[in-house]
Amino acid sequence: MVGPLELFYDLVVVVLVAQAAHHLAGDLDWHGLGLFAAVFALVWIAWFNGTLHHELHGHEDARGRSVFLLQILVLVPLGAFIPEAGGARGVAFAVTAGVLFAVLAVLWLLAARGDSPEFRRPRRLFVTGTAACAVVLGASAALPADVRVLTWGLLAVAYLTGFAVMIGSATPVQAVALSVTDALTERFGLFVIIVLGETVTRVVDGLAHEPTNALTLAVGLVAVVSGFGAWWTYFDFAGHRQPRPTRASTVQWMLIHMPLTAAVAAMGAAMVDLVEHAHDSRTPTATAWVLCGGAAVVLCATMVLAASLRVWHVDRGLYRPPARTCVVVAVMCVGVGAARPVPLVLSLALVVLLGVPWGLAVAHRLSHDEESAVAEGSAAEHQEDNRR
Repeated sequence: MVGPLELFYDLVVVVLVAQAAHHLAGDLDWHGLGLFAAVFALVWIAWFNGTLHHELHGHEDARGRSVFLLQILVLVPLGAFIPEAGGARGVAFAVTAGVLFAVLAVLWLLAARGDSPEFRRPRRLFVTGTAACAVVLGASAALPADVRVLTWGLLAVAYLTGFAVMIGSATPVQAVALSVTDALTERFGLFVIIVLGETVTRVVDGLAHEPTNALTLAVGLVAVVSGFGAWWTYFDFAGHRQPRPTRASTVQWMLIHMPLTAAVAAMGAAMVDLVEHAHDSRTPTATAWVLCGGAAVVLCATMVLAASLRVWHVDRGLYRPPARTCVVVAVMCVGVGAARPVPLVLSLALVVLLGVPWGLAVAHRLSHDEESAVAEGSAAEHQEDNRR
């Protein structure tokens, strides 16, 4: 069970995600998306790293609280530097991020002292990889702004690739220790919920800065419903479910959460602009692409997550048809983004499209329950005939 300490830490991290999304809302172009992706990836990796450390070594005691507080004290200034991470405060962001990863490396190093021999190699890799991130981030402060952001993105890719290789090469004993537990499943789900809550915050921000009228309010409320559609897509098909106990499924389950969560945050950023342009004859190009593209990523990432689950092979009828449908619906979402209808029509189209896989799953479940009821009724009648 996730305790209040972990939840507080997650809320602090989501404040940083909100900062990145807020900046993206004011810079919806390729440059803004690139900066958002790089910053979000670093923040998510730091959260992921700290989450795994607490899962394996954390306790609800004074030491555990001090560990979280130390990370939070670094996260706070890091969040303050995010709005200008691609410009004036890029150096400060790089140095502070380097300090954060250095703290995480020290925590892993201290934890590794008590490890049994079979776990020394993965712990050593964790320490080395995290320390390398700290060094690269600190060194990136000396680079030009655009090169610095590119370095952050490449560093994130390298770190995640290294993590996947480490899990893939783990021994059976090590793989069991690094498997997804009930606590991790709940923790990842709660993080997605908190980021989804930020989509509502973005809509409220958009409405607060625009004159209140029926059309603006309608666009804002329908945008909230589309965010809710992302919620039911994730939690109806993948959330709070454990992956299969294999190394490949573990990596797939953990890492796919990053683009899924980033897509949700990006959708929230686009919703601000959608509300601001509620009266336009067509949705702005960047807004349409980010919002609809984010919805497409949520659909596809959720199904990739679902493919890693234990229930994927158990209930094929529930998962396989919606998985294929999600791919089709994702393409249709991109088509809506390309068409750029008026904001109200675009948001309504997303609500309908996000509801298609869910509706298909509900229809399957109702049909399955009806067949089960008929089968049970037939069995009861057969037993009654036998008694007669």
